[in-house]
This record gives sequence, C-alpha cells and structure tokens, in this order.
Amino acid sequence: MSPRATTRRLQALAAAAITVAALVAVAPTAEAAHPGAPCTTPQLKTGWYGDNRARLQQLIDRYGRCTPYRPARTRPVAVFDWDNTVVKNDVGDATMFWLLRNSRIRQPAHGDWSATSRFLTPAAAGALTDACGALARPGTPLPTAAPTGAGCADEINAVYGTAATRTGAAAFTGWDRRTMEPGYAWLAQLMHGWTAREIRGFAAAARTENLAAPLGATQQVGTGRATGWVRYYDQQRDLIDSLRKAGFDVWISSASPQPVVEVWAEGVGIDAGHVIGIRNTTTRGGTYTSRLQGCGSVADDADTMINYIDGKRCWINEEIFGVRGPAAERIQPAARRQVFAAGDSDTDISFLRDATALRLVVNRNKNEVMCRAYDDSDGKWIVNPMFIEPKKQRTSPYPCSTTGYVDHDGTAGPVRRGDTTVIPDQTDTVY
Repeated sequence: MSPRATTRRLQALAAAAITVAALVAVAPTAEAAHPGAPCTTPQLKTGWYGDNRARLQQLIDRYGRCTPYRPARTRPVAVFDWDNTVVKNDVGDATMFWLLRNSRIRQPAHGDWSATSRFLTPAAAGALTDACGALARPGTPLPTAAPTGAGCADEINAVYGTAATRTGAAAFTGWDRRTMEPGYAWLAQLMHGWTAREIRGFAAAARTENLAAPLGATQQVGTGRATGWVRYYDQQRDLIDSLRKAGFDVWISSASPQPVVEVWAEGVGIDAGHVIGIRNTTTRGGTYTSRLQGCGSVADDADTMINYIDGKRCWINEEIFGVRGPAAERIQPAARRQVFAAGDSDTDISFLRDATALRLVVNRNKNEVMCRAYDDSDGKWIVNPMFIEPKKQRTSPYPCSTTGYVDHDGTAGPVRRGDTTVIPDQTDTVY
C-alpha cells in the first residue's frame, strides 16, 4: 500500500473512532432506550419489626419508577400522618408550650373567649376569662411567661390538653367525633392575630429547642411541667426519602396547624405544598383569624371539619386528588386514592383504610386502628412498635367487638369491617 493510501486509511479509521465516541456520549441510558429494562430502586435501611421492611420494599419495587418502567404514568401517592408517626411526640404540643412560655397567645377580641371556638363551653369561657381577662387588652399578647400570667397559662393548657378546666368542668361540647377534635383545632384558633410567617418563626424556635433537648426532658409551662423534646424517627425519614427517590408523590396530613407542620416537614424533605394541616382563614392584612378553612360539604361552615378521621379523607381527596364538594367526603375509586398510608391513631383510620396497597400502623395502643390492623381482613396492614420508647404489650385484648369504635355523636360501639361484620377482640402482639 502506498504511503498516500495508508494515510487515507488511518484518517478514515480516526474519523470512525470519533463518530463511535460521539454516539456513545449521547446514547440514552439502557433504561430510557429499552423501557422495562432493570434499574435499581432505593433500598430501605434496617430497624423495622419482623418482615415490615420487606413488605415496604416490595411496595417500593412494585410501584416505584423502575418496575414497571412507565415514564408518563401518574405518580403513586403516599400519605403520612405526622405526630407520633414520623416523629416521636407532638409538634402541636411543642408549639403550644412554646407559645405559653414566650407570651405569644393573644387576648381574644372584646375579651370574649367563646369567640375562639364554637365548641367551647360557657364554663370554659368563664374560667379563661377569670384567669386571663385582666392581664391584657383585647388583641394583645397575654403575659403567660411571667409569674403574673402563670394561672392563665395553666388554664389555657388545661383546656387544650385535657379538654377540661382546672376545676374539671368539660371544656368543649357539641362536636362531631369523626370530623373534629376541638382541642387540636383550638391551638390553631389561638394563633389569631399572627401571620403565617410569624407562626413559622415560632414553630422553628420550638423545633430547635425540642430537638436539642435530651430524651425525656420536660419544660416549665405555667406552674407545671410538660414534655420538652421531639425526635424524628430515622426509619420514617429513610422511608419517606426512599419513596420520593422511587417517584412516589409523598404528602403529610396532620391535625396540627399548617405552618407548624410545614416547618417540621422540611426535616424530611417535604415542601409546604405537600403538607395538609389545620388551616386558618386570614384577614385582608394576612393575619390569622379564629375561623378555620373547611372541606367538602362544610366548606362554608368551616369550623366543623379538620384533618381528623373522616376529615382527613376529605382534605386528602380535595388537596391531592382534586375532588370537590360533598364527594370529597366519600371513598373514591382506587385510581384516585393513595397506594400507601402511615398513621398511629384512631384519628388516621379513614385515610389508612383508603390506601389501596399497604397501610403502616405505629402501635400506640389505640383501639379502633389496632382492631383493624390486627384483623387485617384484606392482608394490607402492617404494624410496627414505636421506634423510640415503644409501648409495652397491652395486657387485655382490644375491645373491638364492643366499644372499639366511637360514632359521630360519641357513642361507643363495635368495630365493623367493610361488609359490616364485627371484628372480634384482638390481642396485642406487636410491641
């Protein structure tokens, strides 16, 4: 071969090599080039009870973006309760205690405590007026952090925490037990006069204190002591992170105030747009009122339905799936429901039951939710002990066949399956 021919051949080979390299550089991944090709879904860390980790991993592997690979599909939805499900202890409580310790609760307009909740009894309104009425002008902060305001702090804390006055009189009356918990709602209602931004600042300060405090710490609130610490559950943080990496649309549904949960949810990578908390109405200036936003058929009668039992179903249907009006209060077709749900209490039972693939219950010895979880009539329930300071085994069976269910009017009765058959009493086996 002549030198000129050799040169031309070498140039051709070099050009071919460049072309191949360029093709490799811009070639799609095997997953993109071959839909259905294997890829790796996130793997959960250890720390789960029994086969719960394997069951959760199966959920991720089945519904995650890898198996089957469908880029244009609707993202599977996962919904978590917050307090005592994702964290140990209650961020609403932590915020209430911070508000009292820092004098951030305002005297009601016109000094009328009954205006803070339609369910507040005259006895409670009177007790609050007696304890707090002379301490501040209407609309201004009460000095609950000062010795002079300790009695006021004690009365507010009693009504909030025990649903009774310090003398034992009932604090609330007349609410629907399947859509409202007036004590939970009252925390949000006592935030009147502040903006959402200011409340987020209060919640952030409380978060810093409670995460820094040692496990078991208490704090002074009024003349008494209250829980002073909160912790994220590492296992739940990992589960949420894995679900999000696998393409799930992850939401938080909580009966704590919206801006409070927004602050805490940042710690597990959930943005404010994926948080459903108790939501106040606001003035034109942006400050909170003592009225709450509504859902479903009571959207205009707002103070009667929060994220509580059936109310959680309504808010999830509206905010996540776009169902409006009375239909939001009803169970939706499977395609318009979450595939996974996690909770710890009877307050979570409706949205847990709506989950189509798997339901995780953190065992806090709550009657109805444990009756349904242990009955496991469709094989989709898993139970895990609390990850920090788990409850001991309940010594008596859950009263599923007699009083495990609480009806709208507060009447206790048997827990029934979807086909109306009664669930027999259940033994506590996961602890």
